[in-house]
Amino acid sequence: MTKLNTQNEFVARHIGPREADIAAMLELLGFDSLDGLTDKVIPDSIKGSSVLGSLPGLSEADALAKIKTIASKNKQFKTYIGQGYYGTLTPSPILRNLLENPAWYTAYTPYQPEISQGRLEALLNFQTLISDLTGMEIANASLLDEATAAAEAMTFCKRLSKNKGSNRFFASVHCHPQTLDVLRTRAEPLGIEVVVGDEASISDPAEFFGALLQYPASNGDIFDYRELVERFHAVNALVAVAADLLALTLLTPPGEFGADVALGSAQRFGVPLGFGGPHAAYFATRDAFKRDMPGRLVGMSIDRFGKPALRLAMQTREQHIRREKATSNICTAQVLLANIASMYAVYHGPKGLIEIAERTHALTAILAKGLKALGYSVEQTHFFDTLTVATGAQTAALHAKARAAGINLREIDDQRLGLSLDETTDQAAVEALLNLFADGKTAPKFDELTTGISSQLPQGLKRQSAILEHPVFNRYHSETELMRYLRKLADKDLALDRSMIPLGSCTMKLNAASEMLPITWPEFGNLHPFAPAEQSEGYSQLTSELEAMLCAATGYDGVSLQPNAGSQGEYAGLLAIRAYHLSRGDDQRDICLIPQSAHGTNPATASMAGMRVVVTACDSNGNVDIADLKAKAEEHRERLAALMITYPSTHGVFEEGIREISQIIHDNGGQVYIDGANMNAMVGLCAPGKFGGDVSHLNLHKTFCIPHGGGGPGVGPIGVKEHLIPFLPGHNNMQRKEGAVSAAPFGSASILPITWMYITMMGGEGLKRASQMAILNANYIARRLEEHFPVLYTGSNGLVAHECILDIRPVKDSSGISVDDVAKRLIDFGFHAPTMSFPVAGTLMIEPTESESKEELDRFCDAMIAIRNEIRAVENGTLDANDNPLKNAPHTAQELVGEWTHSYSREQAVYPLASLIEAKYWPPVGRVDNVYGDRNLVCACPPIEAYQD
Repeated sequence: MTKLNTQNEFVARHIGPREADIAAMLELLGFDSLDGLTDKVIPDSIKGSSVLGSLPGLSEADALAKIKTIASKNKQFKTYIGQGYYGTLTPSPILRNLLENPAWYTAYTPYQPEISQGRLEALLNFQTLISDLTGMEIANASLLDEATAAAEAMTFCKRLSKNKGSNRFFASVHCHPQTLDVLRTRAEPLGIEVVVGDEASISDPAEFFGALLQYPASNGDIFDYRELVERFHAVNALVAVAADLLALTLLTPPGEFGADVALGSAQRFGVPLGFGGPHAAYFATRDAFKRDMPGRLVGMSIDRFGKPALRLAMQTREQHIRREKATSNICTAQVLLANIASMYAVYHGPKGLIEIAERTHALTAILAKGLKALGYSVEQTHFFDTLTVATGAQTAALHAKARAAGINLREIDDQRLGLSLDETTDQAAVEALLNLFADGKTAPKFDELTTGISSQLPQGLKRQSAILEHPVFNRYHSETELMRYLRKLADKDLALDRSMIPLGSCTMKLNAASEMLPITWPEFGNLHPFAPAEQSEGYSQLTSELEAMLCAATGYDGVSLQPNAGSQGEYAGLLAIRAYHLSRGDDQRDICLIPQSAHGTNPATASMAGMRVVVTACDSNGNVDIADLKAKAEEHRERLAALMITYPSTHGVFEEGIREISQIIHDNGGQVYIDGANMNAMVGLCAPGKFGGDVSHLNLHKTFCIPHGGGGPGVGPIGVKEHLIPFLPGHNNMQRKEGAVSAAPFGSASILPITWMYITMMGGEGLKRASQMAILNANYIARRLEEHFPVLYTGSNGLVAHECILDIRPVKDSSGISVDDVAKRLIDFGFHAPTMSFPVAGTLMIEPTESESKEELDRFCDAMIAIRNEIRAVENGTLDANDNPLKNAPHTAQELVGEWTHSYSREQAVYPLASLIEAKYWPPVGRVDNVYGDRNLVCACPPIEAYQD
């Protein structure tokens, strides 16, 4: 009789090496078991601190069935709440060929431009879309959400405003409420006073260094801001305008009435509501301010052949390079969502977008006319898609009646309610609303209301300038054309669907299909973040269970899922520490100790949280210098607020003194923030909340399988000990009303099912095995490569954690071959480079993750060894020092055609290993000239003819 196999098959699907492979890898390292290896790697002082316990793992089918049951508890109402979130229709070819396509969602941030030309082009389209619609000269490649983009605009204005005598920032009462909440959170630690008021009543603009206006207003009004902007400029203050992109197809753009910054959300360009995110925010400004703009910027450059090529321009890693002097701590964008929005514009084109806007506006005008015919007072004279209706004593009854009919209206107060129409609204929807408001009376007939209907936009603010004239927005309007365009772009890129991406500190692991499936279910995608709680019981269950899972994985007592990126998690964690100290009367505690080995965003985050950074030393092995840490903690004892430490360290080792380090901080009155970027080495083995941490953020887009999406979305929840729970981020739609760090209560809620599915399928034992395998794979690579490239740091036992750093500096000295040359040569072997020159210049940091098979690890090691042999050939003179495969890498297919002038063969250039013949990745461009791109900055789609010379 066949033995029944009750083992959960998903663990073996997620983990790459097979049992025989594991045995061979362990043998190379000198161990007979995984437990034996990890027993040597994990310090004795923290072993056994994991509290995952016996969390069972479910099969893929059972987990999907369970989450489907959870999803069914979410109620899909017809929603007219608006407030920055709108129903939209994701075109099916974009859904299937982009959002659900691993070639797009498993790609990494385009720091290596030669293998990222496809997603860089999509982002350039996004920047062009934003610049065109806002009338601004330059736009970035997206920010996290509209509220945090507004907060970035506030600090941007503070830096650039010439009104240096003011520390006050004006924010219009007509801004979305969640935006005002995030502004207050971000302003308080920086000593900025946010003054919320009606812009019509401003008597002296000189009181303010800057202002934020909403266009159209949150309640629906369209105000003419031209004179107000001039008044602010007259006193050297700057003006930011939060603007609706769809409305801008019909309205005069902010750039044409003098705004200095335009910002907002691209959500309604094809990105589902998703209970609040992830959605791409946009940020655009004047060319004169480009070097102060937060976030990433895609720019044109040329490659080594003079051919046009794209790259990330200027401040790509500003927060890593400038540390506490950085203007922002943002490390991720919302690339996947920005790409959806850009392709939505490409597919519809200018004519299609204008038609959507005109239809939405016309239906709103018809609705307004009908409401007036029913005797209601509509507050707006001029509007685009949003109305505020005076409903008096009927307000509560109308809300109740609407919900009984499956309709959500916006709650304003007990005398008024709001209505926002969108792309999904049709005649039947307007008729249903009129019947609702008729309250038993005969509703006006739709056809009669359309007679004589006219635009309700202000005549003086109707858009005169053209939009989206570039060919990319005027060609791909059939599904066939769009499908092929998306395929052409994807074919230019390297993502996880092609090969291993061995990036240290970035954890590019499997994003399993079963984890991804629920995110496009309408039960998760169609919910408005401010829908009544009884309609989101599925999300409530999902988030509660996920919080409990993350507590179990980390040893913390409470979790907030609100931060929608690792940078936001860092910030929320330090705000919790700051609020804790203030609650105890320790107002003076503002010193944050940060070791040299800490994650790159930590100093910028501390500065944003109003803390002063004091750097502590590391020893020659990359560990925190405990004596120096102790001396500085004692020196600043009265003012010590926190220590920010990455564990395992950014140098790829488990520091044995972590408990002692934590105790030193606590003894001197501080709190311990443990950066969770490297949590993939710890889940199931040890828990930061049990060995000294007071707070950690987790990168769900690293350890917990949310895909990187080409550079975003990310999720950065924080776990805290019990004493910090009262200081977790609040939100106007939660019990704690203050302290929001993101626009939506649960940040990027629609992608949380990915992590829920991962943990549910892996179970406690599976998660532990994943961590062990991450450690095994890293040590296997380190051992195979150590005789070719020195491994810079190891623990006292000669082992690394989940990543290793290879030192390229010795070969630079001996051959002139740089870390850049090695990185670009790896492209010819079909690999994305490891993390370059971080945390140590001239090095490569490699993190293989548990998902890569031994075959793929060996393929990567073979490539690195082959590259080392080429370097040896340069060292001994067999290869020319300047004309060799490394200096000229990567090699394109185009350069093989015609005369070959190099001293090495075509075969060595493009087929350095025989295994590449079967499946070769061809980079679309040669090595990109970074300096040329910064000196000749072009950040929107130019006419191709401009580069043909």
